[in-house]
Amino acid sequence: MNATTLQAPSVARPQSVTLGEAFWVWLRIAMLSFGGPAGQIAVMHRILVEEKRWIGEHRFLHALNYCMLLPGPEAQQLATYIGWLLHKTRGGIIAGVLFVVPGAIAIMALSWIYVLYGRVGIVSALFFGLKAAVLAVVLQAVVRIGSRALKTGAARALAALAFVLIFFLNAPFPLIVLGAGLIGWWVSRQGSTAFKGNGGHGAGKGAIVADADTLLGEELPDHARPTWRETLRTAVVWLALWLVPVAALLSALGPDDVFSRIATFFSTMAMVTFGGAYAVLAYVAQQAVENYGWLQPREMLDGLGMAETTPGPLIMVLQFVGFLGAYRDPGGLSPLLAGTLGGLLATWVTFVPCFLWIFLGAPFIERLRGNAAVAGALSAITAAVVGVVLNLAVWFALHTLFRATSPVAFGPFRFDAPVLGSIAPWALLLSLGAMAAIFLLRAGVITTLLATSAAGIVLHLLGLVA
Repeated sequence: MNATTLQAPSVARPQSVTLGEAFWVWLRIAMLSFGGPAGQIAVMHRILVEEKRWIGEHRFLHALNYCMLLPGPEAQQLATYIGWLLHKTRGGIIAGVLFVVPGAIAIMALSWIYVLYGRVGIVSALFFGLKAAVLAVVLQAVVRIGSRALKTGAARALAALAFVLIFFLNAPFPLIVLGAGLIGWWVSRQGSTAFKGNGGHGAGKGAIVADADTLLGEELPDHARPTWRETLRTAVVWLALWLVPVAALLSALGPDDVFSRIATFFSTMAMVTFGGAYAVLAYVAQQAVENYGWLQPREMLDGLGMAETTPGPLIMVLQFVGFLGAYRDPGGLSPLLAGTLGGLLATWVTFVPCFLWIFLGAPFIERLRGNAAVAGALSAITAAVVGVVLNLAVWFALHTLFRATSPVAFGPFRFDAPVLGSIAPWALLLSLGAMAAIFLLRAGVITTLLATSAAGIVLHLLGLVA
């Protein structure tokens, strides 16, 4: 019998857990949430399913599947969902906020260091090494997600189509995701298994913890049956928390002010960031670099490196983008104050919608456990995300390994090609070393990033890189 089908040994079912007890468990999870969504989901699974037995395997995966279908960071939304299941809205807020706070504090501190000391040689060298490893980390994400998502010819074809659409034809990312979801939903509705659900990033291996043997059990909790008045109140409260500050900024400062642009741009991102940080970063980079001029491509890589080495969602890199955008256009404020406010604003409009999606949709989704069409839409979206993340890997390679690119156009195709004579040999060497560490030596992401950062400092001290 396959290990994943074994039932876990029966143990005493937990009877209750207080909100205070849950607080410390969620804080522990937040502080251990390194390594991207796969690692974060694995941490939650180990603690909540295997160790605490607050939630069973099938219920955990059902919640994860819903969060995979949402825009935004699925790991943070999964924490919010399970917190809501356990302790209603207060539990969801505590779980979701705690998941974000450690990373937000760390990214803000690193943003200050970056703008104050980033031009100091040794700090620049550290980020040089960090960027070289980011390419390997993104390639690992392609392989990790692809190995789970591309089980069928249809899934592989959809991933290839997504890559062609976004890299060669510059198709809008939201339309790619929406189209993939509709294809998966329709095909599954016809009874096809071409996009059979696969659990997204995966949760864990080994014996299954049955829902009936957990704190939540198999029953539908009372708060998953809200009245229409409660549903309306939830929508009004969270929409107001999200959009009133945006409207106030637009009214007070006008649409061209940097804070108004940060509010509107990242509010838009909150609605289209399907597939997590890796999938959306190429689009964010395109807009933030080319349209708004908030930062340079190399700085986007630096920001992702920060997010990789700090706890919390990788999409926290958006706080760094908002920080630099406001720092460089402070208006009447000091640059550091403007940057801090810009980073906090980007974080607010990125994560407040996550609570809206969960508190509004989770009661409905809890009544849809086992729906094949929803699982098919999830799998199709995940397949398309593989192509989008591959596009991000190519984008990173162009801006990490080469000092210059050249635009190419023929027919409807438009893309950047590397100028071969501009290759950066030390960046190439460090990137190859990072790939060897991750794929051959099975080194962890944090270990690899720290090693390449140290190597960048050594190269600087030897006078080999500026």
